Amino acid sequence: MIRGMNTVPRRQKCATCLRPAATCICHWTSPVASAVDVLILQHPMEVENAKGSARLLHLCLPGSRIEIGEQFDEEALHAMLGADGRQPVLLYPDTPGDRSLGIAAPPPFSADLAPVQLVVLDATWRKSRKMLYLNPALQALPRLPLRNTPPSHYLIRKAHAPDQLSTLEATCYALAQLEGDEHRYDSVIAAFDGFVAQQQAQAARQRG
Repeated sequence: MIRGMNTVPRRQKCATCLRPAATCICHWTSPVASAVDVLILQHPMEVENAKGSARLLHLCLPGSRIEIGEQFDEEALHAMLGADGRQPVLLYPDTPGDRSLGIAAPPPFSADLAPVQLVVLDATWRKSRKMLYLNPALQALPRLPLRNTPPSHYLIRKAHAPDQLSTLEATCYALAQLEGDEHRYDSVIAAFDGFVAQQQAQAARQRG
């Protein structure tokens, strides 16, 4: 018997969005230049998650950076934070209850100290807290809480709280908040809507 005769061929992947070619999301990409640098720290469990929005976000924000890990090398993380002399701010609500877990209180953030680097954790709420706990350099960052955000369009993933948003939505609203331009990232949100619709259609086909 010839070795490999019964092996199942691997599905081809798109080299850009890293998804199977049949479910490529590159056609939804809607690039928008941002005055704020974006660093996405993605939990390893999110890399292969078909419902994840971080890759689409990365493709829509030219110049953004995405790094994968749960506990980052301390020296490497320090090098990533505040790159090019920017002020890093963590997109994360202030959670006083986490003090009991040993997570330090964040310093205050001043939007006047531009330019800014927005640091985003792409993970479930539980995993993001663990990333924060394991990386003291992230605890030392000032935080940016979101204000007055619209309801989430993330219809394909269960939220654990009414105000929870996808990584893409939260980042877009944070950038709009920092830049003082409410509609600057509307095209990225529209791209996200297309992505969600594609995922819903695929799920419907699988059920059928």
